[in-house]
Amino acid sequence: MTTAEAPPDTAPEQPPAEGGEMTLLEHLYELRSRVTWSAAAVIVGMLPFFYPEIGFGAIDFLTEPAKQQNDDFQAQAITPMENIVTYFRVALLGGVAIGMPVLIYQVLAFVTPALTPQEKRWVLPVVIGASLSFILGLAFGYLIVLPTAYGFLFSFGRDFAEIAPTISSYMDLTTRLLLVMGLVFETPIVIMGLAKFGVVSAKKLLGWWRFALVGSFLISAIATPTPDPITQTLVGGPIFILYMLGIGLAWFVRRE
Repeated sequence: MTTAEAPPDTAPEQPPAEGGEMTLLEHLYELRSRVTWSAAAVIVGMLPFFYPEIGFGAIDFLTEPAKQQNDDFQAQAITPMENIVTYFRVALLGGVAIGMPVLIYQVLAFVTPALTPQEKRWVLPVVIGASLSFILGLAFGYLIVLPTAYGFLFSFGRDFAEIAPTISSYMDLTTRLLLVMGLVFETPIVIMGLAKFGVVSAKKLLGWWRFALVGSFLISAIATPTPDPITQTLVGGPIFILYMLGIGLAWFVRRE
């Protein structure tokens, strides 16, 4: 007695489920794409600053906090390349500021690749909020941090040495402080977005508050090359305060 052979399985193969795990090579390709788009956004944002009216106007604008503290302030260039390096440094800061919405979107798209339709609705508000927070941080740095820091630095030890910084050293400190403050002010919005997407939780972040406190002043010490306590407190203090604010926003959007 012969047995009938089972019919061959002709069911079509199912496509892989959306949002499945990516291989290491796919992660690297994804990272390369995000970095490329981010770099393109910064380059496009730098283009307006290559017009002398805008570029030199931005440099004059950034030297104003020092002139407010010292009427005789006049930066100097001691190497032939110093002025042009400063020009590109300022243009780079402007490019980052203009391209910030694209940068934030690329970061969110990389760390949260598998979002539900409901979660995707939060991407645009997070991008807009974080971009506005970056501008607010730049304003805080320009109006509060720079005048206070330069008021202390220009007055300390003035009896035995008159301070006449080079334009490159001045712009290095100025653009670094502004960039750090801009990124710092994005902290609450970014934390809120990551919490909404399920990457972090308010409970976990609150448990890390001691590390956040130490890390805030560690970041301040690295980001500000000056060892004075005034500048480091003006940077480290807001980092920790905004971290705690981010915890509150994280709890608000994802209370479970």
